[in-house]
Amino acid sequence: MRLVIAITGASGALYLQRFLHHLDGKGHELHLVMSSYAKQVIHQELGTLAIPLEVQQYQEKSMMAPFASGSALFDAMIIIPCSMGTVGRIASGTSETLILRAADVFLKERRKLILVVRETPWNLIQARNIVTVMEAGACVLPAMPSFYSNPKTLEEVADTVVFRLLDQLGIESPNACRWQES
Repeated sequence: MRLVIAITGASGALYLQRFLHHLDGKGHELHLVMSSYAKQVIHQELGTLAIPLEVQQYQEKSMMAPFASGSALFDAMIIIPCSMGTVGRIASGTSETLILRAADVFLKERRKLILVVRETPWNLIQARNIVTVMEAGACVLPAMPSFYSNPKTLEEVADTVVFRLLDQLGIESPNACRWQES
């Protein structure tokens, strides 16, 4: 699978770290772009982000990445975590950074765009922006962990969201706890 992965300035860098942990960098082509605010959040929350060697990285202000054009074929784009400010800019189609341009491309080309929003509560403007991006074709996957698997660590809590994201991508997650009848 060819994936574009982006991170913006919302708290929750651990979600991206766990997503990268569960992806097979040798089995998938991974492209990563981080906003400047994301880099600050990563530093605050994790210190550093462990990025597999196979991941290709791009600068936020560059438009030379292949996924900035609809002519390049990619399977999905994930913004994890996605700030509500980013949702608003995607909803208005501003495209002023590589993350926003790529999201615009994925929407216009009807490719899978998954926004893992983390901020709460929402105001009415944010709720309307969520509706706008959903109507445009994005999948909004709020970072709402589940607890029926009895997670014991922060990583296990984050994994409950990451496993749902992997499900959306059709990527096998054998360690996911599945709800079932007792």
